[in-house]
Amino acid sequence: MTRSELPLFVLACVGCGLLGALVMDVPMSRQEDGFTPAYVAAGLLRRASPREISFAEALVVHHLTGALAGGLYALVYLGFTALAPGVSAIGGIVAIGHLVATIGVSAFVYAFFAHVVLPRAGRGIYEERATAVRGQWLRSAVVFGVVLGVTVPAFASVV
Repeated sequence: MTRSELPLFVLACVGCGLLGALVMDVPMSRQEDGFTPAYVAAGLLRRASPREISFAEALVVHHLTGALAGGLYALVYLGFTALAPGVSAIGGIVAIGHLVATIGVSAFVYAFFAHVVLPRAGRGIYEERATAVRGQWLRSAVVFGVVLGVTVPAFASVV
């Protein structure tokens, strides 16, 4: 990847992260507590209770988080490929770097929301339904990772 292609690659990764968050809306909407992390995160940003957050605010935070996670993917991928140059590439994407970045960012997103954001939800959500929310969030984070894993190589090959 040339230096002039880097901004387009990062932008493509941000777009793939946003797309991953949009696709995550499907499993999240089908789970009882699926959007809880989005409400909690929006509440933390607004310094309000998750109950005071509108669905639209929760979605905005969720989708922005997806876009930021896509940017994080780009940083992890570029860092890996800088540390391990010459590793085999498939369609312009270094396969091992892609795998490391996809799994690493998906795991980070899950762990951050499950173990940093969720405990700040207050006693009602955290003490009563933390295991269920974490399980539902794990399934949603896996969907995000799959979307990121598929879309980055597809869009990066166009860049």
